[in-house]
Amino acid sequence: MAKLDKYTVILPTYNERKNLPIIIWLLAKTFNENNLAWEIIVVDDASPDGTLEVAQQLQKLYGASHIVLKPRSGKLGLGTAYVHGLQFATGTYVIIMDADFSHHPKHIPTMIATQKATGADIVTGTRYRGDGGVYGWDLKRKLVSRGANLFADTVLRPGVSDLTGSFRLYKRDVLEKVIRSTESKGYTFQMEMMVRAKAMGCKVEECPIHFVDRVYGESKLGGDEIVEYAKGVLNLWMKV
Repeated sequence: MAKLDKYTVILPTYNERKNLPIIIWLLAKTFNENNLAWEIIVVDDASPDGTLEVAQQLQKLYGASHIVLKPRSGKLGLGTAYVHGLQFATGTYVIIMDADFSHHPKHIPTMIATQKATGADIVTGTRYRGDGGVYGWDLKRKLVSRGANLFADTVLRPGVSDLTGSFRLYKRDVLEKVIRSTESKGYTFQMEMMVRAKAMGCKVEECPIHFVDRVYGESKLGGDEIVEYAKGVLNLWMKV
């Protein structure tokens, strides 16, 4: 008898107290309506706004089998948050996404259907293909995002339209393999993951998504992250 597919969402959080209850409600609704087995691993980096306390209440509401809490002692970086969460994943597939509504769970059924239809190792959400798009950003941020993707595409030629996107569905064993070879820990993590996956011969499919700017809280992207990204692209160009 074939093993039932299960979907693990790894949800890194930092100061997402207001967003967390709604994103988890939307995820639970999406999975339950599509009769999918699921769990959400919340990796909170000692948020000072009480995000972990909210997560503990949500665990009581949905059950420990659905809401798994794996907090850390401080703000240690996005890449290491996924590495940490992956240790506790029990799903056959792993979804990585943001907790701030930039990535709406409504796209997950389409991503799953795309994976099933193509046998892809990775399905990545894209803002820059098909009917995908970005909403709520000013012109400057749109230009920064487009420029970052154009720069990476020119230097690395990965054949993916949205390298900086962080809404993806992975086969769990593929994610484990790719993440072991990834060196970046911060903003360049998502880009390096995709570049290394393509270099390993992983099959990648794209799914257009609507990216919406965060509802509550502040963006964590700043000038330091942009500089780190540029250095990361050049570093990968020399290594991969």
